[in-house]
Amino acid sequence: MKNESHCSSTQVIPETGILPVHVAIIMDGNGRWAKKNGLPRIAGHKRGLESVRTVVKACVNKGIPYLTLFAFSSENWRRPPTEVHLLMELFANALESKAKKLNDNDVCLRVVGDTTRFSSKIRMLINRAENLTRDNEKLNLTVAANYGGRWDISQACQKICAEIRVGNINPDEVVEQDIKARLSTRFLPEPDLFIRTGGEKRISNFLLWQLAYTELYFTDTLWPEFDNEAFDRALRSFTKRQRRFGQTGDQVIGAQQIKNA
Repeated sequence: MKNESHCSSTQVIPETGILPVHVAIIMDGNGRWAKKNGLPRIAGHKRGLESVRTVVKACVNKGIPYLTLFAFSSENWRRPPTEVHLLMELFANALESKAKKLNDNDVCLRVVGDTTRFSSKIRMLINRAENLTRDNEKLNLTVAANYGGRWDISQACQKICAEIRVGNINPDEVVEQDIKARLSTRFLPEPDLFIRTGGEKRISNFLLWQLAYTELYFTDTLWPEFDNEAFDRALRSFTKRQRRFGQTGDQVIGAQQIKNA
């Protein structure tokens, strides 16, 4: 995976009006879309794959280099067993059938989360897709599967504790960067724009650490109906916002005027 120079999003304040470098999305509303259309819930998840293709293609065309999608949370195991089984089948089929197309379109795929709970077949398909696409540069597509923000922070802390035990880290010198460097998303810049479809207005244990300064965008549009126009609305909303990262608005404007002078 290339383009890692974008990491540390909150270190430099970007100019207002530019597109985000990293977009993160909770793809919500598949089940409600299916119910609205008199279809089984799995039909909504299958239809949601069309929206995934739409957004991936849009990011490639617009030059947005990072896209992270919340596909399956660590809490989603609580759903009815039949639905979980069908979701696992859908995930496996997508990995098997779409990896070559992603590779042909210069898309690098990474899966983050606790993959140990997945079947050996799914783990094999994840490894195969990641290895096939690892050198691609046009878009870095990250899929969060069996992922939770609390899990991510916890596993990073566990790694630090293990290094403390063997003397590689002084516990009195642990800083924010030490945690960030051990998150499952350490190869990504922090998201600039978070989108949640389906009308819910919460982040649901997604990228808890990484979303600290991310711009949040919520829409009532159900994920299977999230098309190019809906994505453009989210991007337009983002480009109108002034990002300050703790500074005042006047400071930001002044710095940009100096830069553009």
